[in-house]
Amino acid sequence: MTLVKFSPDKRSNVLLPGFNDIFESFFNDSFISDRMVTRVPAANISETPDHYHVELAAPGLKKEDFKLNLDKNMLSISVEQRSENNEDQKNYSKREYSYSSFVRSFTLPETADDNSIEAEYTDGILKINIAKKEEAKSVRRQIEVK
Repeated sequence: MTLVKFSPDKRSNVLLPGFNDIFESFFNDSFISDRMVTRVPAANISETPDHYHVELAAPGLKKEDFKLNLDKNMLSISVEQRSENNEDQKNYSKREYSYSSFVRSFTLPETADDNSIEAEYTDGILKINIAKKEEAKSVRRQIEVK
């Protein structure tokens, strides 16, 4: 006699009770799931009266890994990182290759000055400052009530 676990939440498994469980255990395996998850860094975008600020959380990289391209009003940030670890011991050799890459693209508003973009990478955060055009800078003044 075989005992089959029944879950009322999985009503679609009535005819094939263990079918989805096999695939769930396969795709939840860390070896498979690590390669299926897209690793795109999170971004914070803020605005001050004079600039737009983009911050990308990308720890473990070097500033040389980043490539920033501006095509019309599209700012693209890309990274390609390759690493190779060799470990020689006794009678065997172990090699592990790692390759990771990502691209994040942002459409700049018309008020952004594309000639004045600065980028800096410190403490795992890529900070990009995009100046606003003079006519787009917010003007603040006190308005008198009569």
